[in-house]
Amino acid sequence: MAPSLSRGGLTNISHNVTSLFRNATSPAAAPVSEPTNSFVHQDVSFRIEPFTSLQTDIRPQSANETIHLTFETEGEQHVLDTPTPTSNSTTLKPLTENPRSNYTAVHILEHSHLTIYSSANLQTWMRSLKDDTPLSALSIPGTHNSPTCHKALPSVRCQATSPPEQLDNGVRFFDIRVQVENPEDPVKDGLALVHGVFPISLTGTKYLRPLVNEVYSFLDRNPSETVIMSIKREGTGNGNDAQLSRILKDHFAGDNNRWFTAPRIPYLGEARGKIVLIRRFGLDDSLRQEWGGAGWGIDAENWADNTPNATCPSGDICVQDFYEVLETVNIEKKIQYSQEHLERAAQCVCTLPAHDQLPGDPPPKQPFYINFLTASNFWKVGCWPEKIAAKLNPAIIDFLCRKHNEPGEGGADQRGDGSTGIVVCDWVGHKGNWDLVRCIVGMNAKLEMREQTL
Repeated sequence: MAPSLSRGGLTNISHNVTSLFRNATSPAAAPVSEPTNSFVHQDVSFRIEPFTSLQTDIRPQSANETIHLTFETEGEQHVLDTPTPTSNSTTLKPLTENPRSNYTAVHILEHSHLTIYSSANLQTWMRSLKDDTPLSALSIPGTHNSPTCHKALPSVRCQATSPPEQLDNGVRFFDIRVQVENPEDPVKDGLALVHGVFPISLTGTKYLRPLVNEVYSFLDRNPSETVIMSIKREGTGNGNDAQLSRILKDHFAGDNNRWFTAPRIPYLGEARGKIVLIRRFGLDDSLRQEWGGAGWGIDAENWADNTPNATCPSGDICVQDFYEVLETVNIEKKIQYSQEHLERAAQCVCTLPAHDQLPGDPPPKQPFYINFLTASNFWKVGCWPEKIAAKLNPAIIDFLCRKHNEPGEGGADQRGDGSTGIVVCDWVGHKGNWDLVRCIVGMNAKLEMREQTL
């Protein structure tokens, strides 16, 4: 359920509330406080269907007043004070002990728009989705240059939190760049983490091995989840793609119980507990014969550079990766491209195998829609990753809450499943704010509703 407030009152309610996510509310969301003195009481009654908007005439007596709202769903009541004293999301307070569902509100202050999502447990949000869901049908939060949370050049650092904290708060896509340290010695597995030609830390080289072990540890604790890992060769040195592919196969991703390396997009059930490899590098000739001669890893080798929209030749990846924001005025162009790619993903209607496929058939061809909310210009302070994220992330939260997957022209309902695809973020979780992740995960609700009807 997503109630929206226009300035001066509660005039519109849009609904994303479902009874789908029955997990505990994330501890990051602050609970609603007890109401203070009430001066006006108004009984209202209206029904809000999932994924719809509703006009109301609820208005406060002044701009400084708080509205105390009560929502009822499945016979249980939940209360919320709005606007909230924080820009972060707020947990609705249930008036029932042990409620069947919990809800979280995201308030877009500029538009007085209140969006209410079912409160998924971000640590295990994939648990409620069916095994035979193609992974490309999901709305998946991701991070760009995921391990760049260390002390580094400001144009190199892209993240506020560590990879384990990202995983615990719902991130399921990692973007990793590595440099081969010993290209002529296949016995050594040194893959240094880099961003472009720079190391990701000024306090010493960081390596892929500890990062992979952190992902293993998370998946061991949360076997319902999967982590998609996109790996690209960058940095300096003489290593090549073929050498990188051999090191990954021989030292990291050779265990099919830990990694999904088939050259296709898997079902969720095939990927649970595993790392799914997307390769942005070419293969050694020996690996081209893997998987019956089909190759190794999901093929994103020929990834279009600096593109607002392009599909890799494999057909498995459709990407928005426009990153040359040379001036701060170009951030608006980046926001536009990001929103357009969200809508491309939203229009897809997933073929659900339980309904449309024979048992054992591979997933139908629906690509990963990968949407980078990232850009940088080393020479412009206002275009460093943190500065761009400070503008881009709130704009995408606003878009997801108010506009994502709207009906077509003339009110015609031409919407798809409302997926966001994989949304790759910078500086997500900064100062404990995971609202962008929560909004992305919340967009799985419509697909899950379809699954429950089968």
